[in-house]
Amino acid sequence: MIAELRRLDTGGLLARFRNLQAPAISEIDGEYSAGLLAQPNLFAVVSGRAAVANPLGPWLCKGFRPVDEDSGRGYNTFDEFGRIRQRYPMRTQLAPSRYDGAPAYTLIYRAYSSMCGAIHMVDEVRRAAPGVYLGIGTWGFTDAQRRVPRPFLLTGPVGAYRGDIGTSRPAFTPGPRELPGPPH
Repeated sequence: MIAELRRLDTGGLLARFRNLQAPAISEIDGEYSAGLLAQPNLFAVVSGRAAVANPLGPWLCKGFRPVDEDSGRGYNTFDEFGRIRQRYPMRTQLAPSRYDGAPAYTLIYRAYSSMCGAIHMVDEVRRAAPGVYLGIGTWGFTDAQRRVPRPFLLTGPVGAYRGDIGTSRPAFTPGPRELPGPPH
């Protein structure tokens, strides 16, 4: 399954994503190895490499823990000059996908103060196989920017959740930038 996902272009990954099921909040618990898949355009390739495939601070994984039946917390882990660091906290919940309206395990970064929250990053995740998850990330300041899919792969769990990080935004409620609803 992993090799198959790595062979698909962005359109193929989106088509596959639409046919997958969302994992339950309780299913995603621990750290999951992470990597980018085919990106939709040169800007996405370059910005993705700069942000998460940077050899000076490569992206290693995402970590998650359920809080209750309806929500969880998470972070991204990077290797920064040999030191393992957690960055970019997020809230997790099941929400309608922006791609098809069906449930997706959704990572909302705006719930916490961070660079990813500031750029309105939202990831949607669905199960491709046991322990293999296809994610579609989005970010941007306009609706058009937030429609550009940035596929990624999660596998695991490969380790335990390391602990909560981040400062939550007081009284944050996801809005249409984070949860726009299905396409029209």
